[in-house]
Amino acid sequence: MTQAKGTFEVTSGTEETYRDGDGEPKLTIAGGDQRFSGDIQGKGSVKWFMCYLPTGGARFVGIQRIEGSIDGHTGSFLIESVGDHNGRASSGTWKVVAGSGTGDLADISGTGGFEAPGGPTVSYTLDYRFG
Repeated sequence: MTQAKGTFEVTSGTEETYRDGDGEPKLTIAGGDQRFSGDIQGKGSVKWFMCYLPTGGARFVGIQRIEGSIDGHTGSFLIESVGDHNGRASSGTWKVVAGSGTGDLADISGTGGFEAPGGPTVSYTLDYRFG
């Protein structure tokens, strides 16, 4: 496997509450766009299902689409993402969705993750392979 490292900038974001009852987790759908730099060059978009716990913090799951290039290969692919938010910072794990790649990235697979210490800049790693 080869490791891609870099950052992405969150360029836009939205969040909509769909359940918020007394004493139960608040549920929202959040989304956003990103601009990738480093070993992945391109743009991304994500949709998160967020679960804000009454005791603090949140858990989220989502699908992220990345379109661009990795190691001279151009196309797009999807990542399954799972993580936690503590009110200031977020971190999570990534898994490339098998069969989701297009173009030169049609046969990509891999796992990785991200660290978002707060603010628009997020660090990522992706251990990937082709074929």
